[in-house]
Amino acid sequence: MIRIIYFDVEKYEEEFLKSHNEGKYDYRLIFEPLNSVTKLSDELLNAEIISVFTTSRLTKEVLEKFPNLKLIALRSVGFNHIDTDYCKEHNIAVENSPNYGNKSVAEFAFGLMLNVCRKIIPAEENYKNMIIQPNELIGTELGGKTVGIIGLGAIGTAFARLAHGFDMKILGYDIYPKQELIEKYSIEYTDFETILQKSDFISLHAPLTKDNFHMFNVDAFKKMKNSAVIINTARGELIDSEALYNAITSREILGAGLDVLESEDTINDFDLVIGLNRLSKDELKNSLINSRLFQLPNVIITPHMAYNTNEAITRILTTTMNNIHAFEQGTIQNSVIR
Repeated sequence: MIRIIYFDVEKYEEEFLKSHNEGKYDYRLIFEPLNSVTKLSDELLNAEIISVFTTSRLTKEVLEKFPNLKLIALRSVGFNHIDTDYCKEHNIAVENSPNYGNKSVAEFAFGLMLNVCRKIIPAEENYKNMIIQPNELIGTELGGKTVGIIGLGAIGTAFARLAHGFDMKILGYDIYPKQELIEKYSIEYTDFETILQKSDFISLHAPLTKDNFHMFNVDAFKKMKNSAVIINTARGELIDSEALYNAITSREILGAGLDVLESEDTINDFDLVIGLNRLSKDELKNSLINSRLFQLPNVIITPHMAYNTNEAITRILTTTMNNIHAFEQGTIQNSVIR
């Protein structure tokens, strides 16, 4: 039997994974993420297939420990947490689970935008504490405002559909413009500089690559409107956290809605939290800045949960198992290695 180890397993995934692996594979469910501090027995190191979520970090150092590894089955779309160069060199297939959360992530991003511009969370907190100060909670309508969308793949397209329904003007930034989106949602494709200068809201829906790391940096924030709000449900590293904090506190932009952060695993991975000596200088700096971002009243931060709906979870797990079954039969599908 093929040996499969599932890391990052949540309780709500357990029943599905057991029912789809029992009697078919030699498998183990591990609730912790896989990273450089994960304690691994010889039994786990013999795995031919491992499956992980975005909270794992599969560096060369980690991957070298698995001599029999043939497939990494990702329960996510993004794969920037995997050393794909190492995988390519060692003939390890890497397959993702695309299109599972298009609606879920887009709806969540829109919810963050609504919360920031209408101050829903502080209003609810104030009311619970019997603080009634409507003058402190004046918001902004979305209708008629301009939203810039960075990345118009499946999720960005779903977000554009919602923005169009709210009667927003939509600017799009994508290397592959789609005529049908221009016709359906009146999207105006433009360059990055125009997005920065003209958008009241900017929502990020691009994968993280070597080319767009910190695409929102000091210079980018200086070009944005003072009243602008940035929404990120994509990858934390698209934004320079220090630059974002400084831009908000110096009122270069108004605020942010963030479901992802730079070095976010230093917040929720207990082994990293207690082992600060394991963190790099950049990770330590990002951790400090993240703690400061949490304190800002015009910033909403959620724990990387935009995908988290019953429908999306079912699609993730179904696609993951289909990928594994196909690989067993000699077919590589949804490969991220080109």
